[in-house]
Amino acid sequence: MLRKFPCLLPKNFDFTEYDGYIQILDKEYRMNIKLPEDGKLTDAKLTYEWKLEQILKKYDKILKQRLAQCENLPAFLEELRSIAEKQISSLEQNRSATYSNNCAQLISELEKIGWERVTSVDADFQSFQIKYTDEKQRPHLMKIKLHSQHPRQAPAVIVDLPAKFDVVWTSSSTLLDLFNQFIHNVELYQDLWNNLGELDQKTWVLEPDNPTFAATNRRIAISASASVQIAVDPKHPCTLPEIKFMGSNQATNPLRENMTSNLHLWNENDSILTNLSTVLNVAFPSPSDSKKEDFSADCGICYSYRLGMEIPEEVCNDSRCGQPFHQTCLIEWLRGLPSCRQSFNTIFGECPYCGTPITVKMSIKV
Repeated sequence: MLRKFPCLLPKNFDFTEYDGYIQILDKEYRMNIKLPEDGKLTDAKLTYEWKLEQILKKYDKILKQRLAQCENLPAFLEELRSIAEKQISSLEQNRSATYSNNCAQLISELEKIGWERVTSVDADFQSFQIKYTDEKQRPHLMKIKLHSQHPRQAPAVIVDLPAKFDVVWTSSSTLLDLFNQFIHNVELYQDLWNNLGELDQKTWVLEPDNPTFAATNRRIAISASASVQIAVDPKHPCTLPEIKFMGSNQATNPLRENMTSNLHLWNENDSILTNLSTVLNVAFPSPSDSKKEDFSADCGICYSYRLGMEIPEEVCNDSRCGQPFHQTCLIEWLRGLPSCRQSFNTIFGECPYCGTPITVKMSIKV
């Protein structure tokens, strides 16, 4: 009878198979023992759960030898437990030493980056946040989460850039290598941010609010009834961007005509703001002499500027009205009118304010 191992119990009356748990350093591990009919330990077959198997895999030959030499099964199990305890203790010491060495290595790497650039480090030394300030004093943050197999596997990295940040990493790479890659990528987009920064400072940018470094689009106010939305190529910021006019036809048609006539004047040596002013033949309203509220009119139906992710982009074409609406609001309003007509994805009706015929295309699900 196995008195020292009450969780390892016989499965038959011949006492040739035992199944259950063995306790090692306050943890229980599942195992099974099958003895031959003669009961000799030499030919016993042992099966462990995978955790215990990993612990004992280096001692397979020794355990077979002890099976042949031990007087009985309890004596063998006591030796197995002793071997497992020593191996677990050794693994924990190695892990502790490895952790200490890794921490020392990481501290050395952070020192090379410069502690003044390290804005946060977690208690386990697995996550870091590092700041780089470019030549225009713009702060750029890189968040790093080490892989469990660091440094063999690349860390997870979060950055605010207009294009994907592809980490180049080998088992010999360091945090300094990663930081230098980040600096290189930040420097690639200086012209982009310089141009967009000028727009943010000298015009009324209606969208997006508080643009991130990753944002390459801007919706810029031209008048109370017209705005222009641009999407800039981050790798070629001085080339002609994608341009979309928003507002009533009466307000935007002259802008389209100007762009068609003046497109040849676009000069890649000038800034985006200078080029837009030249090509569209407009003077953009400036924060120095106007208010944003003058150009971000609320929806004439729900009386708010934002509706989820929507802004009032549908505008009445009557110059005496020019009231903007959210697309969703206008569609719901027009559908409630007895005179509403629909052709494919276009709805026809009358402006809620002045009764002028108005249309709206259903580009979103409603």
